[in-house]
Amino acid sequence: MSAPLDIDQLHTFISIVDTGSFTKAADRVFKTQSAVSMQMRRLEERIGKQLFAKDGRGNRLTAEGEKLLNYARRIIRLNNEAIAAFDDNRLEGTLRIGTPDDYADRYMPEIIGRFAKTHPNVELYIVCEPSVSLAEKMARGELDIALVTHNPRQRISDVVRTEPLCWVASANHPLREDAPVPLAVGRRDCLWRQLACSALDADGREYQVLFTSWSSTVVAAAVLAGMAVSVLPESALRTGMKVLSSSDGFPPLPPVQIGLMKRPGLSPSLMNAITDHIAACLDNISPTAVSDTLEGDMKAYQRPAMRARGGQALSW
Repeated sequence: MSAPLDIDQLHTFISIVDTGSFTKAADRVFKTQSAVSMQMRRLEERIGKQLFAKDGRGNRLTAEGEKLLNYARRIIRLNNEAIAAFDDNRLEGTLRIGTPDDYADRYMPEIIGRFAKTHPNVELYIVCEPSVSLAEKMARGELDIALVTHNPRQRISDVVRTEPLCWVASANHPLREDAPVPLAVGRRDCLWRQLACSALDADGREYQVLFTSWSSTVVAAAVLAGMAVSVLPESALRTGMKVLSSSDGFPPLPPVQIGLMKRPGLSPSLMNAITDHIAACLDNISPTAVSDTLEGDMKAYQRPAMRARGGQALSW
């Protein structure tokens, strides 16, 4: 396996996964469907592994396909960075980005770092506010891009990431079973708070909101101090937190989605540049390093999600 992988084949491979279809991928990469299929056969021959398996009328990624996907995205990103580094027509200007502070803490370092390397002449102006406030700023034209909690009932955004929403408590402080669940959550219009309260109400579990804050730092501090339970997406879990499940008396929660809002009229070049970086970086995010207790809980928690992703249907 000394010959290098073909960049064009990897790009087509990623397009198939992202669109969920060989046919749609063919349109994206401007090739015929037969050409796309041939590229995948050659890529499988080059890797020596089967990347797709039949799943009814469609296809799904195999375990080897999932493994290659991570490498493929990294190779394509590095290739794009190398090309951009020698581009005499680099993008210039200012890009105004909005994000809640919890997303900023987890996602923005890699997004900003990679974007700055490939587009050093673009100034990034970052605003950290709740999703509700960011949507209002977008409506007033005060931001170009905003990462928000996807909530179609309140705002329109393109989903760029979906992940489990978890009940969390301190791994070092036991919960009282004879008292209402103490909650640390966002304000009343926070979607995560609404999901948590609705789940507890439906389960008939008593609770009391003890801490309300837009700040993820404040909420996490209350949890880590053993003063409250909260809900966090999987990628926001921190060392010292314990995931609570049905065995602890907590009902399952629906997954949460991160949405991307874009200002109409933004330069297509800037738009494509930042959205490509955001999509790539979010796809590359893995759960935060956690304590042994949390790691053990998350292994059991992640298995269904891993199987579901491996079984993603791809139609011809």
